[in-house]
This record gives sequence, C-alpha cells and structure tokens, in this order.
Amino acid sequence: MAPSLKGRVAVVTGASRGIGLGIARELVERGAKVCVTARTPEPLAEAVRELGGPDHAIALAGRADDPEHQAEAVSRTLETFGRLDYLVNNTGINPAYGPILDVGTEEAAKIFGVNVLAPMAWTKLAYDAWMRENGGAVVNIASLAGLRAAPGIGMYAVSKAAMIHLTAQLAVELAPAVRVNAIAPAIVKTKFAEALYDGREERVAAGYPMGRLGLPQDIAGAVAFLLSEEAGWITGQTLTVDGGVSLAGVL
Repeated sequence: MAPSLKGRVAVVTGASRGIGLGIARELVERGAKVCVTARTPEPLAEAVRELGGPDHAIALAGRADDPEHQAEAVSRTLETFGRLDYLVNNTGINPAYGPILDVGTEEAAKIFGVNVLAPMAWTKLAYDAWMRENGGAVVNIASLAGLRAAPGIGMYAVSKAAMIHLTAQLAVELAPAVRVNAIAPAIVKTKFAEALYDGREERVAAGYPMGRLGLPQDIAGAVAFLLSEEAGWITGQTLTVDGGVSLAGVL
C-alpha cells in the first residue's frame, strides 16, 4: 500500500498542469489537502475542480518569484487548512535555448530568480510559518540536466545544479525538524518539455532503457514517497527518476 498522507497539508507550486498537477493529484489521493499555485487563474480553477473542490484544494494565482504571492499562498494555506506540512517547489522556467554564453544577463537572472531564489524563499516562509516548530518536508523538482552538462539548455542546467546544492544545504541547516530532498527527472511528457521531444518522441525514447519518456505520475509517486514518513531518515538526497537514460549515457 502507498503511504498515507491523511491529515497533511501541502503547497505545490507550478501546479495548474503537468508535473505539478500530477503531484497535487497524488497527494490528494493519499489523503492530503493542497494549495496549488501558478500564474494563470483559469487553469488553477480547473485544477481545483479536478482535485475534488475546496474541501481538498485551494488555488492562488501569481508569479512564483513574487514575494507577495509567496507570502499570501502560505498565509492562505494556514488560514484554510490550519497547517503546512509539505512544500513542493515545482515551478521552473527555461526561456533561453542555445549556448550558455549567448544567454543575456537579464534572462540568466530571471532563470535563477525563479529556479533557485524562489524555492529558497518559499522554503523560508514555510519554515518560519509552521515547519520550524512542527516539522515538515520539502521536495524540490530539479532535473537530470542539473547533474550533467546539457547542451542547448545550459543556463537552465546550471540553475538546476544550484537547486540540487541548495537542497543539500537546506537539509543540513533545517534538520532535524525538516527534511529536504530533490527529484531529478529526465524528459517528462509535459507542455514545458515539449520542445525536447515534439515530432521525434519515438527516437528520443529509444535511448531510454525503459522504452518510454516519463509521465507526470512517475514523478508524483516519487515525491509522495519522499514527503511521507516512510522516507523519515532520508534528507539532502537527489533521487534520479529518468527511465534509466542516464545509465545509457544519453540525455
């Protein structure tokens, strides 16, 4: 049986679709209540309906790197559900493709702002508001690109490498009250990653020993495990969830 998360409450960022929504769905199915965030209100409202309505989920629209949005999401979660046990930092952006030295300073700053500094800020808010006194767990959604060179998405890869190190650093600093871990997925079939496989999925998937690309539920199950008490002695780790592609030496 999958570990129960009954009575727990989570904030999942970037959860109107794709991996984030898959994670939120998995947590609700295991008994948790969730606050889902993303930039656009309409998809978030649909996500709440899909998750079972306001008894199970609330939504708050805003930019992941906006401090006011971050604070309001944490505050609303506590007001609505009375606690905040889990944080899943899922939001990530990659507006720049090509050689890393061609990425402009403003683009690079934006990537790091959303992919590294925002997760750190969300974690601080959750820690100060609830987890410091009551315990909790954080999972950061990194990337296989953060573990190795990734031509074409180099700045994104560097930001995810920073997120992986941030995970380890926070794990040491927030222990024993809070566990902090990360997931490093390979290509998952979402709109965000579509450019990496669109029109050539069969050829891309051929490099994966498991014979297919990832699905949101592949990541969601791993996240739920790392949040659960079954992972109670695991912290500071990055779990690679990649269909075996890193074993084959292919990104």
